[in-house]
Amino acid sequence: QVHLEESGGGLVQAGGSLTLSCAASGGIHKTMNWSRQAPGKQRELIATITRNLTTTYADSIKGRFTISRDIAKNTVALRMDNLKPDDTAVYYCSATPIFGATSWGQGIQVTVSS
Repeated sequence: QVHLEESGGGLVQAGGSLTLSCAASGGIHKTMNWSRQAPGKQRELIATITRNLTTTYADSIKGRFTISRDIAKNTVALRMDNLKPDDTAVYYCSATPIFGATSWGQGIQVTVSS
């Protein structure tokens, strides 16, 4: 059973920054990911990082968010800069194995005020 625990969410003003962190169990995962879901919208995958630290980003956050990973500590972080009200969402950490289903954290709220 993989456990993922997000931390670092909260309320921030537009233009500000937040860093989300996620601690994972279960060993080294193929990829670790950040997704988000705003009210009334589908869940959106926004950032992925592999065990070799290769990253991919969704166009919606590209250039503003940075994903990083510490393999030894089994943690992943998401640095969010220049936040906008449209970034308001529940943010989820997830881990994808080589085989099998992706595991998800419970989610953490990020609210960006104007």
